[in-house]
Formats: sequence, structure tokens, C-alpha cells
Amino acid sequence: MFKKLVIIFVVLCSVTAAFSQQEAMFTHYSYNTLGVNPAYAGSRNALTMTALHRSQWVGFEGAPTTQTFTAHSPFYNEAVNIGLSFLNDKIGPVNNTGLFVDYAFRFKLTEKSKLALGVKMGFNAYGFDLASLHSADPNDPATNISGRSFSPNFGVGAYYSTDKFYVGLSTPKLFKNNYHYEVSSLSSGLSIEERHFYTIIGGVIRLSDDVELKPTSFMKVTKGAPVEGDVTASLIFYEKVHAGLMYRTGDAVGALIGYAINEQLFAGYSFDWSFVAQTGLHNAGSHEVVLQYDFIFNHIKRIRSPRYF
Repeated sequence: MFKKLVIIFVVLCSVTAAFSQQEAMFTHYSYNTLGVNPAYAGSRNALTMTALHRSQWVGFEGAPTTQTFTAHSPFYNEAVNIGLSFLNDKIGPVNNTGLFVDYAFRFKLTEKSKLALGVKMGFNAYGFDLASLHSADPNDPATNISGRSFSPNFGVGAYYSTDKFYVGLSTPKLFKNNYHYEVSSLSSGLSIEERHFYTIIGGVIRLSDDVELKPTSFMKVTKGAPVEGDVTASLIFYEKVHAGLMYRTGDAVGALIGYAINEQLFAGYSFDWSFVAQTGLHNAGSHEVVLQYDFIFNHIKRIRSPRYF
């Protein structure tokens, strides 16, 4: 019984740690906009597919690893837009998989500006499996403890954009779902989902014929946690080569590089290092790779300037 109580404590600590970072963090946050704001769907005037992988705190056993895939496109006359968001986030024995469908209605405010309103609907599947943990006694039946919870959710967002500027507000999960676990005769519930509110803002400033500056920022507000803000400044050379620096409040600094292989395909890499002693001294930093591809259709009017967001 004592061993079972110890294992239960480990599980709860793992779940608590996992969901203190309830939503996965990204250095390439500007390439994961659809994941937090459904109103972004279709904004690139193409069928856009983006895949991202993040390995956080490399070298630290049980550290977070995250994969995302998003696809979105105009659906009818550029006013109706649809999207799909998939996420797989693993922290130690805890795994979170999410699948959401996005819908955005976009309309012109002026010849150069648009406003979109969006909704997001889908689910998250949370689970933990103690069989993945090392045990001094592999035959201990308590190591077979596992749990799973299926949680539907719903979110909303707004996104304003021009060719050179954007700003968005959103909360992708309005429902505060509870996670339920059961161990032997013990049964309880642990609230794991708090509402998160996001603000995104960014733009492109031309510095010369060959160089542009792309400043972006990302702010996350949620109950019971400090406000998190990310600020990134990237230089774009010859509309192809991207190089930038990132700062995340109270957590990390990082660097990003990217290359537009052609008009449709972009590849990027980033590295960030936590300056917090509790984490930064015990890992080799965090790595991300991103690939984005635009399928351009003849019937979709393409913006002539390169799309940087």
C-alpha cells in the first residue's frame, strides 16, 4: 500500500508539472497561430500546411516533446475559411493529444485591411501510464496504474490583418474540463484545464531594398500563473533568409533561422535556453524545426508580396 501511495504521488506531481505548462510553448509561435486562434484560418490565401516538432530541455529525462500539424484554406469566396489543428504533447508519463476543427469568417474593412472572426471545436485526450517509469520492482502491480480522459472543448478568436501588420485575440478552450483518475478503490478528479487568453501582434518593416524587419510578440494570460510574454525580432534578407532573436519573460532566450526554399516552401530551426537555474543548469536547451508549404490555386487571388505571417 505504501508503494502505491508513493506512485500515486509521483503521478499527481507529473500531472501537475505537465499542466502547469497546460498549453505547449513554442519559439516558432508565429507559425503555430492556428493552434491558438481559429480566426487565422485561410489568412494566407492558400491551402497552407505546417508541421512543427519541439524537443524541450534536451538531456532531461521525461522532458516535454511536442508535435503539431495544421492545415487551413479559404473555402468559399475567401470569406468562409476552414482549418484543422492537431497536437501531440508528452511530458514524462503524461500525454496530451488534441484534434480541433477551425472555422473563420473574414470580411474587408478597407481595401488593405481585413477582420476575421473564428470558432474552434474539438477534443483533447489526456492520459498517463506508469509502465513507462523505471521501478525498483518491475513486478509491482502498482506500476500498471494508468488513466485517460476525453475532453471536448470549444474556443473563439478574432484576427485583424493587413499586408504588413496583424493583431489577434483568442481563447481556444472555453470549457474548464476535469481530469479523472482511478487507482484501486481510490477515485478522484484533478482540474487540469484553465482558460488561456492569447494576444498576438506583429508586422513587417522594410529597412532597405534587400532587408526587412519582422517584429512579433505573443502574450498568454491564465489563472494561477504569471503572464507569459514572448518577443521576437527577425531580419529577412532578400525575401529568403530569416535570422532572429527571441526573449520569453521569466524563462528563456533563443535564436531562430529560416529559409524560403521557394515561393511555397519554408523551413526553419530554433534553439532556446532557459535562464532559470532550476531548469537551465540541467539540460542542453530546447530545439524546434518547422516546415510550411502553401498549395497555391489559380482561382485564389494571391497577394503579390511574400507572406511572412
